[in-house]
Amino acid sequence: MNDFTLNAEVRSDLGKGASRRLRRIASLVPAVVYGGEKAPESISMLAKEVTKLLENEAAYSHIIELNIGGTKQNVIIKALQRHPAKGHVMHADFVRVVAGQKLTAIVPVHFVGEEAPVKKGGEVSHVTSEIEVTCLPKDLPEFIEVDLSKAEIGSIIHLSDLKAPKGVEFVALAHGDDKAVANVHAPRVAPEATEEGAAE
Repeated sequence: MNDFTLNAEVRSDLGKGASRRLRRIASLVPAVVYGGEKAPESISMLAKEVTKLLENEAAYSHIIELNIGGTKQNVIIKALQRHPAKGHVMHADFVRVVAGQKLTAIVPVHFVGEEAPVKKGGEVSHVTSEIEVTCLPKDLPEFIEVDLSKAEIGSIIHLSDLKAPKGVEFVALAHGDDKAVANVHAPRVAPEATEEGAAE
């Protein structure tokens, strides 16, 4: 049983004006499904169902079962357009998942072991919160774990330092871009200096 499901209906009323009416009058989110061997489909979904699904972080990097008027297909979220002030989803793009065909997805990063460098007096900065990966649908990870327990002060953790799950490739690395994921640096102001300033 797939916990990640969304119900949708095909929409024939297209264009910006139609999308605005959908959002305002019917509390629906317009979306497009494309990829695979089929033509792109314009659909709409209940805004509250979309919001509920996205409350689970794993939905962003999980295969979703999209039920369009009784016809089910597996998709992943490709892009979300959000309201700049309110943050709710205004439009969504989905890509069909085809078994045996590699897909590209954005996967969240989970940082673990941060206490270790902090205990040594370091400060941890997260440079990114997600990584683009390519893999077969069956190998799609829910998140990429970054272990900082052995990180020293002054060190930078790059994509090449991470162990990709089996069958998963980091897109940036494949293109020769060894991006930084996190760094550990000394505190901006040394504790002694702060105490001396207070004493004076």
